Order: sequence, then structure tokens, then C-alpha cells
Amino acid sequence: MSSPLKLSFSVLLLSFFHLSSALDMSIITYDHNHNIHGKAYNAIGEKERRFEIFKDNLKFIDEHNSVDRPYKLGPNRFADLTNEEYRSMFVGGRLDRKSRLMNRTASDRYAFKAGERLPESVDWRKKGVVAPVKDQGSCDGYWAFSVVAAVEGINQIKTGEMIVLSEQELIDCDKKYNEGCNGGLMDYGFEYIIENGGLDTEEDYPYRARDGTCDDYLKNRNVVSINSYEDVPANDEQALKKAVANQPISVAIDAGGRDFQLYQSGVFTGRCGTNLDYGAVAVGYGTEEDKDYWIVRNSWGSSWGENGYIRLQRNLAKTSSGKCGIAIEPSYPVKTGPNPPMPGPSPPNPN
Repeated sequence: MSSPLKLSFSVLLLSFFHLSSALDMSIITYDHNHNIHGKAYNAIGEKERRFEIFKDNLKFIDEHNSVDRPYKLGPNRFADLTNEEYRSMFVGGRLDRKSRLMNRTASDRYAFKAGERLPESVDWRKKGVVAPVKDQGSCDGYWAFSVVAAVEGINQIKTGEMIVLSEQELIDCDKKYNEGCNGGLMDYGFEYIIENGGLDTEEDYPYRARDGTCDDYLKNRNVVSINSYEDVPANDEQALKKAVANQPISVAIDAGGRDFQLYQSGVFTGRCGTNLDYGAVAVGYGTEEDKDYWIVRNSWGSSWGENGYIRLQRNLAKTSSGKCGIAIEPSYPVKTGPNPPMPGPSPPNPN
């Protein structure tokens, strides 16, 4: 029979090996995460500090995933950031939303009427209406990516052609109300495109993930135009469903939570509020195992979430604002006319 001393030592040794194994796995996971996301830490002690944050996030992920939930968390590109850092760098922005709320463009185009039958599911990605997921980088220009995705979508629906458009033009040139990499609102982005007569392509005016000086020549190379923009009836998921059944829709959501930051897959039912701090685009909806969801395209690259997408819970029973506030401020471009004549070749880019 083993003595209590030997038994205690065995338990301690087992605990040590378990702890060492967990630490080794943390290091392996961290190095893998560090490499695939192209992270480079130059400051003295920065890599060590990031590793400590990563370990804390990994613990949070493991605790979450140990419980049976409809969504999983994972060590994505934001796993070496505290939630405060993530919120300050990738969501938010400094633009006051109150002025936008005072100038909403009312429309009943997508108002839901009792008895209307809508498709059970929609996925605009499968119809070639959604361009590949893009990456805003360290620029807080989420609003421009939302605007561009919605305009690319309606243009493809109306013309049958997918033309990938320039977020950088919006970042550089739409300065009447929006603030480039410091944030903005989608409705103002639509207004810019209307007033400017259109938007140039990404190929002509490539993304640089930083504020720049507006290129007046490229600004006037209008390739795709819209005629107006409207807002979906607020706080009505049925109206939003009707809208998304017809075209991709720009949506504002609360993306600041830790669960959202570390989201990996599944139908997101996690904690979030209605502090609308991020702009994205709803490109479809569906149901999985009795869980209704929205398909939302983000601008954090394809390595985040489900290849750059998150499925947000749909049809919440106790709120009209939708999950993470998705039904509060949805808006969309309207296209009724043809695009401008195709401009000639642009001169070589000096950069």
C-alpha cells in the first residue's frame, strides 16, 4: 500500500506534468498564431507581454468551449490583445452618431407586411454578389468596407458584373462628415458616392490601411454609381429579413465584447449590447439546429471567424433591436440607373 507521502508526491508530479503540457501547448499555439497572422513585436519585452495576454485569452477560450454552446471561440488574430486594446484598435471610432439619427432617410420599401412570404434562407455569397473578404488592417475604416460591400452587391444584382471597389477612396476623400481611419457612418459614405457621381475600383485606388490625401484624378474616375440610399425600418428583424432577401445590407453592430473578439464558429448567442461601434454587411440568413441566424461579413480578413464571417443569432424574443443591435440602423444603396461610361486606363501608380 502506498504511503500518504508517496501518494501526495504522485499527485504533485501529475499536476506538474499537466501544467507543463498546458504551457507547452500554449507556446505551440501562440507561435502558430503569431506566424499565420504575420505578427511582429519589436519593442523590448513586447513578445513576452503578448504571450501573457495570449495565455489569458486561451484560458478564457478553453473555459468557454468546455461548455456546450452553439458557438466556439478560438485563438484568432486578436488573441494577443486585451479586450480594451481590441476595442480601441478595431471597433469604435470617434464619430458622434446623434447627427446621423436626426437625418435618417425613411422608406417603406422593405417594410414587412403581415402574410408576406419570404425565402427560408438566403446566401448572396452563393450567387456571386459578395466579393472576397477584405482586411481593414490597423485602420478603423470598417464603415468604408460596409459601404463598399453593399454597393458592390447591388451593382452585381443590377448589372450582373462583380466590380471590386475602393475603400481607400472613401477613407481619403469622404471627409465632409466621416473621419477616415478614425471611424465613420455608412449613410455618409453612400452620400459621398451619390454626390461624387460614383466610386473608383480597388485596382485603380488600392487600399493602404492609413489616412491619405485624396487623389482628385482617381476620385473622378467613377466606375460604379448609385442613385440614392435608404434605411430599413428600425428595430424590426422581419423588415431586415425582407431587405436582406433582396440585397446585401449595411448594418451597425456592437462588436466590442470579448466573445465577439475571439469568435471562431457557430451561431453567436453570446453577450453583446447595443453600443453600435462597428459597421459590417448582412449578406444572408438561415437556420441551423433550430437556431436562426444572420450571415454577417466583417472586414478583418478571412482568418477571423468563419472565413471572415460571423453568424449572429436571429429572431430574438425579448428585444426588437436584434442581436448586438443589428436591427437598429440597417441601410442600403438604391441603384436604378446605369453606371457612368467606363473611363480610360489610369496612369501608372507612382507608389
